[in-house]
Amino acid sequence: MILPIVAYGDAVLRKETENISPEHPNLKDIIQNMWDTMYNAHGVGLAAPQIGKAINLFIVDTTPFEDEKYPDFVRVFINPEILEEWGEEWEFEEGCLSIPNIRENVSRPSNLRIKYQDEEFNWHEEEYEGMAARVIQHEYDHCQGVLFVDYLSGLKKQLIRNKLSNISKGGARVDYKMRLPRN
Repeated sequence: MILPIVAYGDAVLRKETENISPEHPNLKDIIQNMWDTMYNAHGVGLAAPQIGKAINLFIVDTTPFEDEKYPDFVRVFINPEILEEWGEEWEFEEGCLSIPNIRENVSRPSNLRIKYQDEEFNWHEEEYEGMAARVIQHEYDHCQGVLFVDYLSGLKKQLIRNKLSNISKGGARVDYKMRLPRN
């Protein structure tokens, strides 16, 4: 089922999420709904807060980037924890389904090591680099209550302030369902 994506300004996007257990109600449905919602909006990642759930869960599919190192990188991350980030910082223009029509350069380390559980609640500890690492960092930030616009300079934030305000008031023009902020 395709769900509305929570718009910038909603308090759930600023909450630190809670870890979940295999007994979490309707978890399989939540994950499937996240996939349906992300693909409908043409995204490459989606975190549970973006569908209004303050749980430590995100999904990633970087196949649109045609990354040679991770050609079929499609994962569910439950209870993730980034253990380490390293490497050269690199800029890339990021966007977010909760902050539509705004794209800005964000600098992030090129590599990371992450511990997480999959849909069967098996633990994994893996290292990623490049685009896979960037998308993981972006979605992980959502689970920490951090948005990509938080990395922007004060001047950049001033320049997009009106656009952010417009999104929070329902003024974004998108081809997917959005939920106005609830606080």
